[in-house]
Amino acid sequence: MPTLVLVRHGQSQWNLENRFTGWWDVDLTDKGIAEAREAGRALKAAGHDFDCCFTSMQTRAIRTLHLALHEMERLWLPVTKDWRLNERHYGGLTGLNKQEMRDKVGDEQVHIWRRSFDIAPPAMDADSPYRMDADRRYAGIAVPETESLKLTIERVLPYYEEAIAPALKAGKRVLVSAHGNSLRALVKHLSGISDEDITGLEIPTGKPIVYQLDDDLNAISRAYLGEEEA
Repeated sequence: MPTLVLVRHGQSQWNLENRFTGWWDVDLTDKGIAEAREAGRALKAAGHDFDCCFTSMQTRAIRTLHLALHEMERLWLPVTKDWRLNERHYGGLTGLNKQEMRDKVGDEQVHIWRRSFDIAPPAMDADSPYRMDADRRYAGIAVPETESLKLTIERVLPYYEEAIAPALKAGKRVLVSAHGNSLRALVKHLSGISDEDITGLEIPTGKPIVYQLDDDLNAISRAYLGEEEA
């Protein structure tokens, strides 16, 4: 019975500052570091072990994975990094304070940008200081100008089918460290959640989600670590 564990990165500096982050590369706060370490300790205490790991190209997710693996004494495990597990691209909202945007354009508009399934924020300006086009980790990649959750899913799921699903079908125990929206894409697919309902799903930082799957990778159970034993 394949096991897949998903963990959202620990609190980042821009989580703390209540800013739209997206593809901008922000590091963990001290609290985020503690959350990542606690995730690793909890996984080890619950008897979980892994054969391979997947993460994004963003520091906060990579570092969360490394900190958790360090606590598990598993830093030697193979790790695959791919941009398709990156957070949703927030376009022109990147770097802006969420409350300031609510004050400026209203709660309803910000809610639409954050939580609608297929409406993307405004595209990023050509002269934005937060553009990632020249970042060498994305060489040869068409960096998005903005993304809705729907567009995020359209890049995450093909990667899941290409790389993660074959590992699970081969009997490997898999750990994925990623982001709120890239993990929403995986949870939506695995748990069969509707377009309407997935936008309201909250995924807390640093709290592992444990999936037990059947041989066809259909979800038998989904629970936060500890709840599956409760």
